[in-house]
Amino acid sequence: MASHRSPRRTPQPGQGWPARVTVLSAAAAGAAAALVPAAPAGAKPDDQPSAAGLNSRIDRLYEEAEVATEKYNGVAERAGKLREQVANAQDGVARGQAKVNRLRDSLGSLAGAQYRSGGLDPAVALMLTEDPDSYLDKAATLDRIGSRQAARLRQLQSAQRHLAQQRNEAAAKLERLDGLQRSLEQQKKDIQKKLAAARRLLDRLTPEQRANRDGHRAKSAAGVDLGGAKPSSERAAAAVAAVKSAVGRPYAWGAAGPGSFDCSGLTQWAYKQAGTSIPRTSQAQRSAGRQVPLSQARPGDLVIYRDDASHVGMYVGGGQVVHAPHPGAPVRYDPVGMMPVSSVTRP
Repeated sequence: MASHRSPRRTPQPGQGWPARVTVLSAAAAGAAAALVPAAPAGAKPDDQPSAAGLNSRIDRLYEEAEVATEKYNGVAERAGKLREQVANAQDGVARGQAKVNRLRDSLGSLAGAQYRSGGLDPAVALMLTEDPDSYLDKAATLDRIGSRQAARLRQLQSAQRHLAQQRNEAAAKLERLDGLQRSLEQQKKDIQKKLAAARRLLDRLTPEQRANRDGHRAKSAAGVDLGGAKPSSERAAAAVAAVKSAVGRPYAWGAAGPGSFDCSGLTQWAYKQAGTSIPRTSQAQRSAGRQVPLSQARPGDLVIYRDDASHVGMYVGGGQVVHAPHPGAPVRYDPVGMMPVSSVTRP
C-alpha cells in the first residue's frame, strides 16, 4: 500500500524565521530592562530641597537645641549650688575630724598622767578606744570614771557621731553631684549633635541664601525706633542699658557673658549689671517677677516665648526686644512678636 505522508516543507525566506527572531529580540530587551532599577514616579535626579525647606529644618533644630540648652542651664545651676554645698560639707568634715583629734589627744594626755601617777585606770583606757559608745552604755564602767573624765568622753562621743553624720551627708551630696555631671555631659552631646546637624544644613545653602537667612530681620541700634516708653524702675533702666550694650556680641549656648550669651544668659547678665539677681533659665525667669499683659510691657520687662518658655528676650520699647537668637546670629533687636509670646514678666 502506498504511503500518504505529506512531504516536509522547508521555510521559505521571509516567512517563519523573521517572526521568531522578532519574538526572541523582544524577550531579550524585556530581560535587559528588568535589570535597570525603575525610577520613582515623579522623581527628578537633580531635585534639591528649597531654601525655605532648609531654613525651616534649621530653625527647628535651633529650637530643639535651645530647649535642650535651657535644660542644660538648669542642671548646671543646680550642679553649681551642689558643688558649693559639697565643698562646705568637706570643710565641715575636716573641722569635725580636727575636733575629734583634739579630744582624743586630751584624753590621751589624761591617760598618760594617770599612768605616771600609778598605772592606767582600765576605764581611762576604754576612753581611748575607737568606739566609746558601747562602754558608755555600761553603768559599771561609768561608775569607775570620774565626772571630769565622763564629760570628756561624752564630748568625744558626740564629736564622733557628728563627724560620721557629716561624712555621710558629704558622700550623698558628692554622689548627687556626680549624677548631675553625667547628665550635663549627655545633654552637652545632645546639644552639639543638633547644632552640628544645623550647620550641615546651613552648608547646603548658597552664600546668598546664608547672607539673607537672618539679614532681613537683623537691625542695628541706629535703625531702631524705641519710642518714648519709660522703664518701670531704675534697675529696669540699668538692665535695658546693659542689654543694649551687648547688641552685636555672639551667641554661644550655655554662655552668660560678658563676651557671648545664650538667651537667658543675656537677660540674667543684664539684670546682674543692674545689681539684681534673677534665675539662670528662661523657665525660671518667667516666675522671677510680676506678670503683666503684653499690651502693658515696658522697657526692662522679660518677654518669654513659646509654651515651654524655652526662649526669652528683653523688651526695650517701640515694639522691640533685644535677645540672643541662636548660633551664627549675634545679639540683636527683633520685633516683640517674632515668635509666640508665652508671658511677660516684670522683675
